[in-house]
Amino acid sequence: MARESIVGEKSLAFAKRIAKCYRYLNDKKKEAVMSKQILRCGTSIGANVREGLYAQSRKDFISKLNIALKEAGETDYWLDVIHSAGYFTDDEYNSLKVDNDELLKLLTAIIKKTKENGERDNR
Repeated sequence: MARESIVGEKSLAFAKRIAKCYRYLNDKKKEAVMSKQILRCGTSIGANVREGLYAQSRKDFISKLNIALKEAGETDYWLDVIHSAGYFTDDEYNSLKVDNDELLKLLTAIIKKTKENGERDNR
């Protein structure tokens, strides 16, 4: 990674886990629709974080991280649906849920701090 960040590293690691999750759901559980949904949103988190690292402005950075936050929220939804439909064991679900919750908290904190710093700069 050209510009390293904790959220960048964690979102990349999560994307790798989601890709494996997709393969498991698709190949082993024969589930095609929800597996594609979670693949799309779960990997999009890191893609938007990476875009944010190369943002042209503070506003652009916040925008990209807000998109990543929305994708993490959608991922949370699909984790709940897939688990409640019986495709994940409790352990599989909890493992992914903990990682996604961490990304949600990190993204929220970064966005909040960046906005606060911008407000201070504008005074």
